[in-house]
Amino acid sequence: MSSDPTRPLAGVRIVEISSFVAVPLAGMTLAQMGAEVIRVDPIGGAADYHRWPLTDDGESIYWAGLNKGKRSVAADMRSSDGQDLVQRLIAGSGVLITNVAGREWHSYEALTRLRPDLIHVEVSGRADGGTGVDYTVNASIGFPMVTGPADLATPVNHVLPAWDVTCGIYTALAVVTALRHRDASGQGQRISIPLENVALATAGNLGFFTEVMINGTARQRIGNSVYGQYGQDFTSSDGVSFMIVALTGRHFRDLTHLTGTTKAVAALAETLGVDLADEGQRYEHRGALFGLFDEWFSQHTAQEITDALSASSVLWDRYRTFDEAARGDRVTNNPMFTALNQPRIGEYLAPGLPMSIGGVYPAAAVAPALGDDTTAVLEEWLDLSVDDIARLTNAGTVA
Repeated sequence: MSSDPTRPLAGVRIVEISSFVAVPLAGMTLAQMGAEVIRVDPIGGAADYHRWPLTDDGESIYWAGLNKGKRSVAADMRSSDGQDLVQRLIAGSGVLITNVAGREWHSYEALTRLRPDLIHVEVSGRADGGTGVDYTVNASIGFPMVTGPADLATPVNHVLPAWDVTCGIYTALAVVTALRHRDASGQGQRISIPLENVALATAGNLGFFTEVMINGTARQRIGNSVYGQYGQDFTSSDGVSFMIVALTGRHFRDLTHLTGTTKAVAALAETLGVDLADEGQRYEHRGALFGLFDEWFSQHTAQEITDALSASSVLWDRYRTFDEAARGDRVTNNPMFTALNQPRIGEYLAPGLPMSIGGVYPAAAVAPALGDDTTAVLEEWLDLSVDDIARLTNAGTVA
């Protein structure tokens, strides 16, 4: 291992056969922690090689975003020669992460005949073996039925592919855990992560399923309110929206103080016969509280609201567009973001690993183009000669 604290996985080699979000994110995360990650794609690219958003020249910003710091090998994985070559790469690395299921040639059983201590991590769609992606899994769990305005009767998908992202982090965690196990025991691991299970576990852990099982009640739509707490969106006199959250008694007291509603809130509590010091009571009577607080927000400008909230303990922020956020200080002055001159895309601020290691944020590295590293990887990993690689290229086995 490297003595560089920002590269704790230096010396680890990983092969990735993937597309879309979960596994590419896992591979990029492992690469940012120092592993050498080889993404192997079919010649011409996998299904995500040209995925939107695109530059004006048709290059995938999406691909560049999720493959930073990796190396790329392009091979004909339908041919026996191509499959044999990729099997040798996997056996040499000792770690495979993939969401391309159902291929016998890179199954756990086939690969452990070549590398008995292999770490084989496979992401699938559904726990029963069926296919699924973030958007179909999300539809089946229940979240779209409680997302959106309270009076809406149709499902609302959230924009964030939350299950893909969470699954990607679980996949990276699985690799790190399996590496530790192999270091200690000499044994590999076969790990299966159904995307559906990630969503089901999250819904269960957060109580969405448990309240049905125990209380016999199901979560309802509440718009932008925060369930079980006092949280609500407000709009300033000049049309800027804010999200306000009061989790604790101090937060709530500060909110009533800055809005000048301390006496009115006390009178409301007395009239209703409730204790608004209790978070559950604040949640149940959020509509009445909104009526009191909204008057203050609607009579003050965004700057006046910002100044008042900044001087309090209340949890808050302005709603921003992606354009506003990308140009703001939280990106431009954030050490996680560094200038990256990405070939085919351009120069922009790119995020590295979202955590500092030893006080340093590992910086982003460029993403490869398809097949950029085919020759170098075959030379370094398999000791193939220039003539060997030329023969494979001429045969269409690699590109």
